[in-house]
Amino acid sequence: MHTTVGIIGGGPAGLLLSRLLHRAGVDCVLLESRERAYVEQRQRAGILEQSTVDALREAGAAERLDAEGLVHDGVELRWEGRAHRIDFPSLTDGRRVWVYAQTEVVKDLIALQLADGAAVHFGAEVRSVEGADTDHPTVRYAHDGLDKTLTCDYVVGCDGFHGVTRAAVPEGVRRTFERVYPYSWFGILADVAPSCDELIYAHSSRGFALHSMRSPEVSRMYLQVPNGTDPADWSDEQIWDELDARFALDGWKLERGPITSRSVLPMRSSVTEPMRYGRVFLAGDAAHIVPPTGAKGLNLAAADVVVLSRALVRRHRTGATDLLDAYSDTCLRRVWRAEHFSYFMTTTLHTDPDQSPFDTRLQISQLDRIAASPHAAAELAMNYAGLPLP
Repeated sequence: MHTTVGIIGGGPAGLLLSRLLHRAGVDCVLLESRERAYVEQRQRAGILEQSTVDALREAGAAERLDAEGLVHDGVELRWEGRAHRIDFPSLTDGRRVWVYAQTEVVKDLIALQLADGAAVHFGAEVRSVEGADTDHPTVRYAHDGLDKTLTCDYVVGCDGFHGVTRAAVPEGVRRTFERVYPYSWFGILADVAPSCDELIYAHSSRGFALHSMRSPEVSRMYLQVPNGTDPADWSDEQIWDELDARFALDGWKLERGPITSRSVLPMRSSVTEPMRYGRVFLAGDAAHIVPPTGAKGLNLAAADVVVLSRALVRRHRTGATDLLDAYSDTCLRRVWRAEHFSYFMTTTLHTDPDQSPFDTRLQISQLDRIAASPHAAAELAMNYAGLPLP
């Protein structure tokens, strides 16, 4: 079997790219190793920046997002018993964010693609990508108990850091830059209405905490914990007590409810360069990972595939390869900007196990500056709501 674009990985990046290419008339095949039910249940990000929402609307995949997504015009910072709200629209020329779970984005894109008869194959385990530097790279995979081969004009790896596509870029060409943080996030889902209208990012001597939400009835919260923490070691009461202590603010109350899910997420940053080798392209987690503090993971992946879809459509319609040739450099400029913002949010709000009182005073000084300076607040708001796509 042959296709113009072979897409490996059926997460939001692969699905959005498939959708954009399908609507533009570019032949493509998407291969996802997991079954549909598993893909639609993977809990991941929940914040969509302005450019991601714009891309989903362009793809015709925002009907439910526009009806059910929660529009947020800001976030709240808390530290030393104080609170300061960052107003996005006034600082970003009207840009904002939406709370809409990644699982819902994936469900919407899958339903649309299958309804349109697009080539989306679940349970297709890719074994290798060969011939990246040839005119027709080859994807070898297993599906329905059979070994199969897909030749492509281009291959796009949206299969994550541990996926096979990264291996198609030779080690002598591929460079990976990484940072591992000395703490993790303990995340919970709880059947209780959120205690806030917008996200709360809390700095405290006990560690970082985040109050988010999945819907008007479901709260999503995180605690900074040591690496290696077992979520089973915490009772529900201990979790709520610790959240209470870190969010503490006079006149504000954290509502409690049944905890339905708990997990621990390690924190790290990673960037792989280049994001293209021959006719193989990397997108999303296959190329970069950010700590979740800046809400950039899903949004960076969406930006990658929007840039790449435009380049592939231009190649299909005009034969021009200039945008394809510029893909890696174009994306990496945005990636490193997002990596820096995520690093800034993470190191400003978290407490390092080896942190000195001097380090803490620097964090407090930075938070004070954001509250006092419109320029500092605007820098945070512009990066959080998402820089416009080129």
